[in-house]
Amino acid sequence: MKKLINKPEDVVKEALAGMAAVHADLINVDIEQQIIVRKDAPVKNKVGVISGGGSGHEPMHGGYVGYGMLDAACPGAVFTSPVPDQMLAATRAVNGGAGVLHIVKNYTGDVMNFEMAAELAAAEDIEVVSIVTNDDVAVQDSLYTAGRRGVGVTVLLEKIVGALAETGAPLAQVADMARQVNNHGRSMGMALTACTVPAAGKPTFELGEDEMEIGIGIHGEPGRRRAKLVGAAEIAETLTTPIIDDLELKAGEQVLAMVNGMGGTPLIELYIIFNELERILKGKSISITRSLVGNYITSLEMAGCSITLIRLNDELIKYWDAPVHTPALRWGR
Repeated sequence: MKKLINKPEDVVKEALAGMAAVHADLINVDIEQQIIVRKDAPVKNKVGVISGGGSGHEPMHGGYVGYGMLDAACPGAVFTSPVPDQMLAATRAVNGGAGVLHIVKNYTGDVMNFEMAAELAAAEDIEVVSIVTNDDVAVQDSLYTAGRRGVGVTVLLEKIVGALAETGAPLAQVADMARQVNNHGRSMGMALTACTVPAAGKPTFELGEDEMEIGIGIHGEPGRRRAKLVGAAEIAETLTTPIIDDLELKAGEQVLAMVNGMGGTPLIELYIIFNELERILKGKSISITRSLVGNYITSLEMAGCSITLIRLNDELIKYWDAPVHTPALRWGR
C-alpha cells in the first residue's frame, strides 16, 4: 500500500485538520466530534441542510459545506457510516429555528444512524425531515443496501436544495424539492481499478489488466458484471442507456449531466466520456442544459467514472444556477 498518510487510524482526523486550515474562512471543523459546519451557522429562520457518510468520497460531503449548499457534514471513518451522536451534534449546530433537512444516501448504516439522530433531535424539539437518495440504476440490492444505492444525484441534490433553503423556504418545501430531484435523477458507474482502504491495506477487489467492473458502488462493491475493457464510446453507452431507459427520457427534454471521476481517473479521460455522452444524448434529441465534469463523489484512488443525469425544468435550473460558495463548488458569489 502506497499512500500519503501517517497512521491508518489517524487518516480522517488529520484530513479534517488540513481541511480546517485551508478553508478557515468558510467552515468550522470540530475534529473530535468529526463534524464540519459552515462558518455562519446557525442561520436564523433558515432550514438547516446536513448530510454525511463514510470518508473516502471527497469532496463529498465536507467539501460542500458553505453558502448555497450544506450547513454541515458528518464524516465517518473511511467507507463507514458516521454515528448518531455526530449527526445530532451537526443537527443542533445548524438549527436556526426553521427545522433541519437530513440528506441520506441509501446505505443501511447511514439510514439507520440518521434515523436515530432524527429521533434524538425530535426529543429536543428540533423538527427534522429525512430524504433518502437512491439513484443508482446498476443494482437493486447490494452489500451495503436494501434497494438502490445513493450516489451521484446526492451531490447535485445538495446544491439545488441548498440554494432553495437560502431563500428562506419552509422545511416542507425544501424536502419536496429534494424528493423531486431524487425522483428525476439516475446514475451508473464503472471501475478500471479497485481502491485500497487504509485500514485494510489491500485492494477491495481484483481486476485483470484487460477487465472492468460495470455498475460499481462508491465503496468498491461489485456491480452488474465484470467485462473485457472496451473503448470510451462503448463504456459511455453502457452507463447511459440504462439511465435514459429508467428515467424514460424523451426527445425534447433537457438534463443536468455530470461525468464524475472515481478518484484516480485524469480529467482528460472524463472529458472524453462527456464527449461521448453528449453524442449519445444529441442522437436522441435530449439537450444537456447544465453540466459538471470532475471528481465530486469518489472512491479513494479508484480509476473509473460515473454518469448522472437529472431531468431539468425551469425551477431546477434556477436553483442550480444560484450562487454557491463551498470548498469544492463555487460560482456566482
